[in-house]
Amino acid sequence: MSISELNMNTLKTIFIQSDLSWENPEANRNYFKTKINKITTDVDLIILPEMFTTGFSMNALSLAEEMEGETVAWMRQIAEEKNVAIMGSIIIKESFDSAQDDTFNSDKDNNSFYNRLLFVFPSGEIQYYDKRHTFTLAKEHETYTSGNKKLIIAYKGWKICPLICYDLRFPAWARNQEEYDLLIYVASWPKIRISAWNALLKARAIENMSYTIGVNRIGLDGNKYEYVGHSVAYDALGNALSKEFNENECVISVDLQKEEQNSIRTKLGFLKDRDVFKFS
Repeated sequence: MSISELNMNTLKTIFIQSDLSWENPEANRNYFKTKINKITTDVDLIILPEMFTTGFSMNALSLAEEMEGETVAWMRQIAEEKNVAIMGSIIIKESFDSAQDDTFNSDKDNNSFYNRLLFVFPSGEIQYYDKRHTFTLAKEHETYTSGNKKLIIAYKGWKICPLICYDLRFPAWARNQEEYDLLIYVASWPKIRISAWNALLKARAIENMSYTIGVNRIGLDGNKYEYVGHSVAYDALGNALSKEFNENECVISVDLQKEEQNSIRTKLGFLKDRDVFKFS
């Protein structure tokens, strides 16, 4: 195996489980930059939680940024300086012309808001995924526009499917019809329902025969909801590759091996028997 093939076989990931400063983007950016600057090992991909600059807030009018805003620029700077891909979701707004859009809602101040996952390449290129399943229990759907496109990212010879929090409850949306190699969920999943997170994350890995990483936050948010993390990586058989049920602040490093996963898929062949789903 050549050095190039070896590099494409291994994906070195780091994900950061942390508390978040409520609705304080600058404080959160500074916090994560400090954590990232302390990383001394080689890394290909850094993963941050859902709404990592604000916490899971519905205060989009005050907190939303544009794609040319500070956090996107911050992510690009880190990606380019560290020669690493970085991902996580933030609140994004996109302006539209109310005269050309009969769905215009003046309460949204001529903007559509998205819970948007950004994947920033070392080159500064950005691909993004808008959360498909907005969390109706928290009335997320009343503030944020739901996405309608699944994203498969090609990075260093890997096919990566990024999803967000509540998407975890909907297996058809995550179904591995694209032969992706890695499924990632970034989340703000509260303690009160953490047993569902534990079960569903492992299930997604097993049923899709894919490495699966879930990155959740810890601490209390501004609405007094408690989060206990349990960020973890699983292999295609549902075996934990990192400590399960960790409830402390931590930086987790996991190296994924594509050839090992391909060998499991070839030997067992479960994916070839999967059902095919079509979405309108």
